[in-house]
Amino acid sequence: MSYGAGVALQTAVYQHLRADAALADLVGDAIFDAMPVQAPVGVYVSLGPEEARDAGDMTGRGSQHDFVVSVLSGSDESAGFSAVKAAAVAVTDALEGGAMSLDRGHLAGLWFLRAKARRIENGAARRVDLTFRARIDLG
Repeated sequence: MSYGAGVALQTAVYQHLRADAALADLVGDAIFDAMPVQAPVGVYVSLGPEEARDAGDMTGRGSQHDFVVSVLSGSDESAGFSAVKAAAVAVTDALEGGAMSLDRGHLAGLWFLRAKARRIENGAARRVDLTFRARIDLG
């Protein structure tokens, strides 16, 4: 087991989302690799938790990473579920539709696993947590 590709995966996902034109149309540059201390205005995207496990086999080392990308309504709390869900769709399209290269290892596959949409902050704000699974071959 190796967590060697963890940083490479986070970097690739972050850069891939920042480069996606459809997502940029919805959230601008409000894409963060860590939750901002203070929520920005409007809808924004933040990379979240990750869980990694061994996925090596007889052909070589590998890892499986389940990671969360969150889409949230911002500090103005004016965005409803429609805007947040539209950005969540753009995140999913970007990650499922584009090939990403990693600085370490090879991304063998990336899949959408689940989404959870909910109200937060006493119902005033919205949040969609998208969980993806990445399979990385480490050679």
